[in-house]
Amino acid sequence: MTRAATRKRRPSAAVYRRRRLVALLVILAIVAGIAWLLIAQPWRSVSQGSEADSTPKATASVSSTPTPSTTPTPSATPTPTPTPTPTATPTPDAAAAVAAAKPCVRSAILVEALSDADTYAAGQNPQLSIRLTNEGEVDCTLNVGTTTQVFAVTSGDDVWWRSTDCQSEPSDMIATIAAGQSVSSATPVVWDRTRSSVSTCDAGNRPVAPGGGASYHVTVEIGGIPAVASKQILLY
Repeated sequence: MTRAATRKRRPSAAVYRRRRLVALLVILAIVAGIAWLLIAQPWRSVSQGSEADSTPKATASVSSTPTPSTTPTPSATPTPTPTPTPTATPTPDAAAAVAAAKPCVRSAILVEALSDADTYAAGQNPQLSIRLTNEGEVDCTLNVGTTTQVFAVTSGDDVWWRSTDCQSEPSDMIATIAAGQSVSSATPVVWDRTRSSVSTCDAGNRPVAPGGGASYHVTVEIGGIPAVASKQILLY
């Protein structure tokens, strides 16, 4: 065997080019793989998946903790303080207010003379009453007893009869008149159609008021407060 036969044959230039191309392609593939790993970051998708799985649980726990919805129970705690007890207390308060009422002011009381009829036949005796109205804004007290009442029956300037001329056993009675309330005397005063005087209380023959359609006027005052007008009556 000759020395020329044993010497190795060197690759051709084309083989070298192919080897370089393969090496370049391998390098490019490696670089592309590294770049994909950096951009895609598949390992983070796994961790984010676990975080995503945990966060809904966290949000669910927040939304499922309806402690804010139970906080309305503090607003329910005021309701147990029922108002029925305050509504029951006004009774003593009202009683206290009545007890604390001051005497009526003259300008707040409207006094009216009343009669049970406008005309009276022969033999009928007029029954006279009084009506009081508290026109003020507050309750007030007034002595409505017979000691403070004065009825009078007049004909023109002639006073025919006074209830106090022959009054027996007068009495006091303090009454509370509520604001806007009207009260009337329970028992009327009867005029016997005669002329009264202090000196003729026991006399049986007092002058009798003329009838036949004669006009008379009834006036009244109570506690020094006179009626706003007289009440006309006709006797037959």
